[in-house]
Amino acid sequence: MTGIDGRMASALRGGPPDLYGAAMHLIRHGGKRLRPRMAEASAQVFGGSARQAAAAVEMVHNFTLIHDDIMDNDERRHGVPTVHKKYGQPLAILAGDVLFSKAFEQIASFGTPARAAESARRLARACVEVCEGQALDMAMAGSARMPTTGQYIGMIGKKTAALFEVSCALGAIAGGARPRGVDDLAAFGRNLGVAFQITDDLIGVLGDPRKTGKPVGNDLREGKKSLPVLLALRRADRAQKRKILLCLGDRRASRARIGGAVGAMEELGIEKEMRARAARHAEAARARLAGRKGRGVSALLGALDLAVRRDY
Repeated sequence: MTGIDGRMASALRGGPPDLYGAAMHLIRHGGKRLRPRMAEASAQVFGGSARQAAAAVEMVHNFTLIHDDIMDNDERRHGVPTVHKKYGQPLAILAGDVLFSKAFEQIASFGTPARAAESARRLARACVEVCEGQALDMAMAGSARMPTTGQYIGMIGKKTAALFEVSCALGAIAGGARPRGVDDLAAFGRNLGVAFQITDDLIGVLGDPRKTGKPVGNDLREGKKSLPVLLALRRADRAQKRKILLCLGDRRASRARIGGAVGAMEELGIEKEMRARAARHAEAARARLAGRKGRGVSALLGALDLAVRRDY
C-alpha cells in the first residue's frame, strides 16, 4: 500500500500543521488498508489501477473513525491515542472534515468526466449510508427493545458494508468496467462487508482474548446488541437468558458472570450459527465473481476468506 499511503500523504499536506497532523494521525499509525486493497484488486479485475479511488475510500474510512471515536469517547485506536485525545475535539472534527473533502478532491480528478461523476455519486451515497447506519446503531443502543435480526443486518449493511461496496465499485470504475461489471463488484463488496461485520461481532463476544487483546465477552460488558447476543436471547431458556442479561451492559461484571454468559452462548451453538451466516454472505459475494479470473480476482477472494475465517 506504499503508493496509496504516499498519495494520501501528498494530498494531506498544508497548514496549519496541527490540522494536517491530526488528519494523518491514524493513517500513520496502522490499519489493515483492507478497503483500498479491495479497490485496487477490483480495478485489476478489469485490467486497470485505482490509486486515487483507493486513497479516497481510505480517507473516508479514517474520517468515520475520527468521528466514531468522538461519539464513543474512545481513548485509543491502533495502539495510540485517538485524534480527539491527542489534538482536542475541535481540531479532530476539522481533521475529519478535511479527510472527507480531500477524498472527493481525489475523485474529481480521476479518469474521464463521466467516470468521475459516477464515482462521486457512489461515494456520496456510501457516506450517507454510513451516517444512516450509525444513527440506526445509536437508536438500537438507546432503546430498551432488542432489534430483530433483520433490523440488525440492515444496520450493518449501511454502517459497515457500504464502504466495502463503494471500494469495489470505485475500483471497477477506475479499471474501465462496464455497468454490469461495476454492479457485480459492488454486490461482492457489500456481501463481504456484511460477512466481515458478522465475524467481527462473533469475535467481540466469543473471541480468544490472547488473540483479540480484549477481555473475553468484551461486547457483552459494553452492552452491544450485536447479532450473537440477539440470536442467543432468541434461543435461550430462562436460565441461559438470565446469565446473558446479567452481564449485558455491566462494565463491572465479574469474570465468573461473564464466563457464565459466554458458556450459555456456547451451549446454544452461537458460534456455529454466526459462522454459517457469514458463510452465506461469502457465497453470495463469490457468486458475483463467477467466471472471472486473474490476480485481482484472487486478491478479492483472499480478502473474502480473511473476512470470514479470521478469529481476531
